[in-house]
Amino acid sequence: MNKSVSDIIKKFFMITNILSGVCFFTVMALVLVNIVMRNIFKMPIMGTVEIVGLMVATGLGFALANCEMLDGNIGMDIDLPWSRKIDKVIELTKYIISIIFWGIVVWQVFGYASASLVNGRVTPTASIPIYPFIFMLGINVLCLCLALVYKLVCTVKDFSAVFNNTNNREENT
Repeated sequence: MNKSVSDIIKKFFMITNILSGVCFFTVMALVLVNIVMRNIFKMPIMGTVEIVGLMVATGLGFALANCEMLDGNIGMDIDLPWSRKIDKVIELTKYIISIIFWGIVVWQVFGYASASLVNGRVTPTASIPIYPFIFMLGINVLCLCLALVYKLVCTVKDFSAVFNNTNNREENT
């Protein structure tokens, strides 16, 4: 993939990672302020548990794509005496299955967010509408799909390089 496109994608995912940090910092600050308000002034902040839950889900969503780009998600490597071609085929298959799975998740999350908007779903205590947070999660999972597509394209390039190197070696012998 073009280096400038690659840099733009990586910078975009770094921004989502920073937004994730902002979400978790907000959670930490809210919990701290709530503890102080509850214990000193006997006035807890209404809906703290709900806000924390929504912010944690949003923060985790923001972190997904950058974590994938940094290979921070859980994976398993198996070292078997296969050729690099077989390893690349397995890697290609892994990315294709992941894109399909997460694409279905995006579709379902957006459907759920739309239904929450239409039905007017809100949190029980603070009556915060939940659909913006669900839409944000859908966008973040869509970013994860974009990261997976990026890695798929890079793997296809690696595969073609491995395939061409093998063919060149066979022709030279």
